[in-house]
Amino acid sequence: MRRIPRPDGSSGPPSSRPPLPGNPGNLPAELNRFIGRDDELAALAQRLESARLVTLTGLGGVGKSRLARRAAAILQDRFCDGARLVEISPLRDPQVLEHAFVEALAPVDHTGRPPRAALCDHLAGRELLLVLDGYEHLVAECAELTGELLRRAPGLRVLAAGRRPLGLPGEHTLPLAPLNEADAAALFADRAAAVVADFAVGPANEAAVTELCRRLDGIPLALELAAGRLRALSVDQVLHRLDDRFRLLTGTHRGAAPSRPAGHAQGAPPSRHQTLRTAIGWSHELCTPQERLLWARLSVFAGQFDLEAVEYVCSGPELPVDELLDVISELVAQSVLVREEGAAGVRYRMLDTVRAYGAGWLEATQDGERLRRRHRDWYLGLATWCELDWFSPRQAEVAARIEAELPNLRVALEQSLEGEGDAYLGQYLAGTLWFYWVGCGRLSEGRQWLDRALELESDHDEARLKALWVVGYVAVLQGDTLGAMAALQECREEAERTHNATAAAYALHRTGCLALVCDDMPRAEKLLSGALVRYREIGELNSNVLMGQVELAMAVAFQGELEYAVRLCEDVQQVCGDHGERWTLAYALFVLAFAAWTGGEGGRARELLEECLAIDHTFHDLLGAVLAIEMLALVTLGEGDAEEAAVLQGAAGRIWPSVGLPLFGSRYFNQPHALCEERARELLGAERYEACLRAGGGLDLDRTVARILGSAEEAPEPCRMARITPPATSEPAASPSASGGETAG
Repeated sequence: MRRIPRPDGSSGPPSSRPPLPGNPGNLPAELNRFIGRDDELAALAQRLESARLVTLTGLGGVGKSRLARRAAAILQDRFCDGARLVEISPLRDPQVLEHAFVEALAPVDHTGRPPRAALCDHLAGRELLLVLDGYEHLVAECAELTGELLRRAPGLRVLAAGRRPLGLPGEHTLPLAPLNEADAAALFADRAAAVVADFAVGPANEAAVTELCRRLDGIPLALELAAGRLRALSVDQVLHRLDDRFRLLTGTHRGAAPSRPAGHAQGAPPSRHQTLRTAIGWSHELCTPQERLLWARLSVFAGQFDLEAVEYVCSGPELPVDELLDVISELVAQSVLVREEGAAGVRYRMLDTVRAYGAGWLEATQDGERLRRRHRDWYLGLATWCELDWFSPRQAEVAARIEAELPNLRVALEQSLEGEGDAYLGQYLAGTLWFYWVGCGRLSEGRQWLDRALELESDHDEARLKALWVVGYVAVLQGDTLGAMAALQECREEAERTHNATAAAYALHRTGCLALVCDDMPRAEKLLSGALVRYREIGELNSNVLMGQVELAMAVAFQGELEYAVRLCEDVQQVCGDHGERWTLAYALFVLAFAAWTGGEGGRARELLEECLAIDHTFHDLLGAVLAIEMLALVTLGEGDAEEAAVLQGAAGRIWPSVGLPLFGSRYFNQPHALCEERARELLGAERYEACLRAGGGLDLDRTVARILGSAEEAPEPCRMARITPPATSEPAASPSASGGETAG
């Protein structure tokens, strides 16, 4: 393992494996200046050199999360695979923990394997710094999972931040103390200047600032809350009011001998836990009634949330919708809320300690259950809208929105599946998110929610039928033939019994899809054609319907009917253009590229495949991406670069285990791969082919896509040799369909 860098930028001897430029990672950008903690940063760097698990511990608000993220940002360039952050605090269900790790580590996995297996395989050969933040409420589950990952991945190092250690063997803990006096004053001054533009510490207020920082024990969260009050109060007024609050807590009063509360020496300040709670409580008291009420109601959200959600969930007679933005702005100014901006637009979040305080007040109002139902209903509505909007030019925006809302959608799913009589809502929500599970690389998590939902009894046939055909679809893509058959058969039988034409059409469609990946092309053609007829009869048109037409095109193309396949996909291409649909378009482009290559149009095939790959990568659709890479390898071979073709095959080989059985175990889907391998081996020789294959196996998906769509400099050194040109006497490349037609029977 390479030496970890120190905060001053120095490091020990370099590793034999140099760090990659632009290390992948998901660390959030810092929204304000990081102040102090030089000694702690140095200590973290030193401990991570010798220990594989280092845990920052300390009370809430002391700055554990910020320090861990800062350290990771400094250290990540010394890890070949960068640094990744897992935010655990938004999770409430232990069953989602493994999926949160998958989400952060991005090993998109379409198989039916447990997420833990995918994680272990993904991390096995990597050098990565993993940051775990806010695990206290799931400490046992988090410790067990982290321990297994550390055992299975020797290049993994973990930096955890929580109020207590994980309790694993070999764990090194670093208790985090509050800021020293100088750093506390600097932090307060920096945050105060963000509230009052001309604020500065000088002779007139230096003593008051020093005393305020002392009274707040140098706790960063408490200091930020106090700084937020300077919009209305001077430093002296803040100190005076806070001093009164502390005197009340410790039982002392001006002009009277101090009492001796239990657990405190006479006249002693409260403990740091009490200091923080007192500072939060004091900030809460200074809020207006509307601000306090909104603070409490916002505690039902997990992770980030946006203004629209707040307006629906939290509004009421005491909090009119047209006043909410002003109230939110005040809470942001007071550091109760944090404003963030990303791909999904402007969003807000609460620090865990602040949220917990608000949650206590919400329960005291006895309004918690109503607010949680409103929260669930908003996210049910959001999922419904996003499903409809998926078939539109806003597809990429929908994907980003659902990605940002995933913590809240998980809470809504839990609320639905745990609420008495609400199972049908969980079935509906899990089914409605099909486009996210399938289109954005979340098959494993989607399968878990769908299976949980279908275990529950429900009298709402429509919701259950939707969950059944969606779980059948997911199972098909995971390679779970038996699971898919069982779900789709039940869906079809129940749909016919209840005269649900829509569910019957979807069940028929997905059964045809199952036949397609199982190499029964005549049956796939029959079933998919029948499903398309049913869709037309009921007036159904969306991404699923168009995907059925693409799948029909695949079935007929594999049977040699390329002209018909092209007509089907060109029609899909036209409809996608009319509606702004991109995800299904990528699969249509793949079939068109297959037909172009078969017809000897290698340049056209490359153009189509590169567009296909770019779309698939945007949506994190691993299946579509790896199919495109396999076909691009064959196209590259036809262009005279056998080495690069082998590299791309190696890259595809690395991706397939996360998708399922390579090329579905299908002789039809395998034809381009087999033809490319046979000819590349012949041109390169077995030894050279295997070397290039191994080089490609060292590329992850991001680097493979960059290699294909970007600079040729991405190519690994072992295979950058002169292109090998096929002999002039070579026959034109045979089409995969033709080469496999004889053996297809």
